[in-house]
Amino acid sequence: MIRLTEIKLPVEKAPSLLHQEDEIRAAILKKLGIPASDLVRFEIFKRGVDARKSHAILYVYSIDVEVKNEAKLLAKFSRDPHVKPAPDTNYQFVSKAAAGQQERPVIVGFGPAGIFAALILAQAGFRPIVLERGKAVRERTKDTWGLWRKHKLNPESNVQFGEGGAGTFSDGKLYSQIKDPKHYGRKVLQEFVKAGAPEEILYVSHPHIGTFRLVGMVEEMRNTIIGLGGEIRFESRVEDIEVENGEVRGVVLQNGERIATRHLVLAVGHSARDTFEMIHRRGIYIEAKPFSIGFRIEHPQSLIDKARYGKSYSEDLLSKLGAADYKLVHHASNGRSVYSFCMCPGGTVVAAASEEGRVVTNGMSQYSRNERNANAGIVVGISPEQDYPGDPLAGMRFQRELESRAYVLGGSDYCAPGQLIGDFLANRPSTKFGEVTPSYTPGVHLTNLDTVLPEYAISAIREAIPAFAKQIPGFDLADGVLTGVETRTSSPIRIKRNDDTLQSINTKGLYPTGEGAGYAGGILSAAVDGIRVAEAVSLAMQQS
Repeated sequence: MIRLTEIKLPVEKAPSLLHQEDEIRAAILKKLGIPASDLVRFEIFKRGVDARKSHAILYVYSIDVEVKNEAKLLAKFSRDPHVKPAPDTNYQFVSKAAAGQQERPVIVGFGPAGIFAALILAQAGFRPIVLERGKAVRERTKDTWGLWRKHKLNPESNVQFGEGGAGTFSDGKLYSQIKDPKHYGRKVLQEFVKAGAPEEILYVSHPHIGTFRLVGMVEEMRNTIIGLGGEIRFESRVEDIEVENGEVRGVVLQNGERIATRHLVLAVGHSARDTFEMIHRRGIYIEAKPFSIGFRIEHPQSLIDKARYGKSYSEDLLSKLGAADYKLVHHASNGRSVYSFCMCPGGTVVAAASEEGRVVTNGMSQYSRNERNANAGIVVGISPEQDYPGDPLAGMRFQRELESRAYVLGGSDYCAPGQLIGDFLANRPSTKFGEVTPSYTPGVHLTNLDTVLPEYAISAIREAIPAFAKQIPGFDLADGVLTGVETRTSSPIRIKRNDDTLQSINTKGLYPTGEGAGYAGGILSAAVDGIRVAEAVSLAMQQS
């Protein structure tokens, strides 16, 4: 197979997500300069969008083609970077369980990293045991809505804890900038499609699924793991990890039950603060790492669409490309970097607290992305050296402090503090909403956000918003709404591991993975990291 890249066709000529086969075929023949009889078949590998020229938006294709005389064509285009041999993206297992394999790996956490670690180990015959502190995804959904609609938080079952992990209540974004030389991301997407995701996620450049679809997919993947001999236990919080002579020997659950294992995958997510405290007490090596803090910002989605699509903006274009998104960065004069985070087109701002008396915000979209508002985190990068020096858990305590401030400033009862963009820029309290109605439930209490974040973060965001308006006209819309606080951008700690074995640097048999361990930042990257760790576990179990 040959992979062609940068095949560009006008969006206006496409009936929907892709151009007609005849148009794509014609583009292939033109690029390669071959007759139709030499083209055996083709398949779309990736389809992106080039919107740099708003009057001429293009679909940009990467296409795998099978042709006659492949070697001759590759030689002809040897200097063309857009004509290369197609890589083999099929997943290959590094190890399979021996017949009669008795020892079983244990996985703590059932978010993207835990799901894919369990899936790979189950497919390889190792029959993993999964321990998830939260509930099954549908029960968890009820508890999450309990906070959003009834102001009632369940600390063990919420946006952060439960089957599917924090990514279940998000936009379901499935793209990442990680290096992926072994094409694990392709395996992730293929498994999602098997579980019920739309096939388009295999080829669109910025695939997403949405919460409602994710719920069914997570259930299907759970059933697959169980069907392969895996075991999944909900409401099973790990209270302790047994370590003897620097090696894992098992875990102890909150009910006192002990489960023996020499291979423990820790996939707990970025909000398992009690687990972070436990492993620190246990002497398992962790270190503080950078993360970001800020607010959620909301605009009318139509404002973003018109700004991004420019002269090409039309209802027909929206039906093909969907609600527009953005990615923004500003380097402030005080040395801080401000950037957009987890942008959710046509979505809502959601309550994401996991501890009582604290307020946390996040963003979510459904597959349709058809809500009135666009939202994104506008966050400021912070670091342990500069902002929370001390022990490895200092960043976690800093998060708690900010979330407690937000709870008080929001008037308690899990309402969030908010402010109109115009008032925030002028440093005056807001008293009433304007054009933009905030989407956050349980509710937004208007105030002055000046005191909820450190001064350096407030001043950097105040400087960034007008700068962003130069890229997206109207970004500084006076009636736009800021809602606070966004603190869970990534884990505040890293459970450091060896590069080769992927085990903790001082605890043999412990495999930290995913966002909570500090090795991922989103659904796809966490899932890929889960696959890598599963392979490391399977190789170690084969050798033991």
